[in-house]
Amino acid sequence: MDTQELLKKVRRIEIKTRRLSNHIFSGEYHSSFKGRGMAFSEVRKYAAGDDIRAIDWNVSAKLNEPYIKVFEEERELTLMLLVDVSGSGDFGTQVQLKREMITEICATLAFSAIQNNDKVGVIFFSDRVEKFIPPAKGKTHTLRIIRELIDFQPQSRKTNIAEALRFFTSFQKRRAIAFVLSDFRDLNYRDALQIMARKHDVTGIQIFDERERELPALGIIPMKDPETGQIAWVNTSSAKIQQRVRQRFAQHQKYFVQSFTKSGAGQLSINVNESYAKQLLGYFKKRSA
Repeated sequence: MDTQELLKKVRRIEIKTRRLSNHIFSGEYHSSFKGRGMAFSEVRKYAAGDDIRAIDWNVSAKLNEPYIKVFEEERELTLMLLVDVSGSGDFGTQVQLKREMITEICATLAFSAIQNNDKVGVIFFSDRVEKFIPPAKGKTHTLRIIRELIDFQPQSRKTNIAEALRFFTSFQKRRAIAFVLSDFRDLNYRDALQIMARKHDVTGIQIFDERERELPALGIIPMKDPETGQIAWVNTSSAKIQQRVRQRFAQHQKYFVQSFTKSGAGQLSINVNESYAKQLLGYFKKRSA
């Protein structure tokens, strides 16, 4: 993709997603994630009804009267986007590719975060960590993230979600907000997710295409595995083949929902042929209720 075309795409996504973040998501984002940590602010004299556990005994001893520690919400948060860039993202049968929807969701979340004066970082992963953009603030940084989301070419087309989760846990010591965006066509990430979710606020966003859940009867057609590159002729009218497709989708879906639920993490599934705005907004409202 040449520079001019890339900049046009960045601009289109910026206009669309900033409108969503400005008018819809920024307030919901703040309500959903504020107050996740508390930072020391000052000490003041103890008053009737104050929690005695907040008494600062050192200050109280020096001044010969009780003082308590006052804490306030940590306003500056870190948002990390863990983005699946494996080959299966290059699939979409009607409106857009899964990768394109993931890009728009990431941009919306990033603009919402910078309006809240938060840092935003990204981990691009396939079956390895392909690229790490450390958390930073500002519009320029967010536009860089969008450019990378549009134009990034991974070295591998395979998937290993656990590898990305372990990398995140190893470097992010302070509590952070983490969104994992993928089609979750993987079955070996539960243990890594549970470790990550013990400390961080984690949400999984599964992006899928309807044809991954229900295969239409089109007769015998060539089908290419986006992660291995292998091509096979498949009889899509076969009841057995259609059943196998449904079972495989249900297996990945069940593993995704159970893994995030048991880990105490949030999760939602979005059909690539539908609007993500309504579902994402509903998720934020549910969290802040």
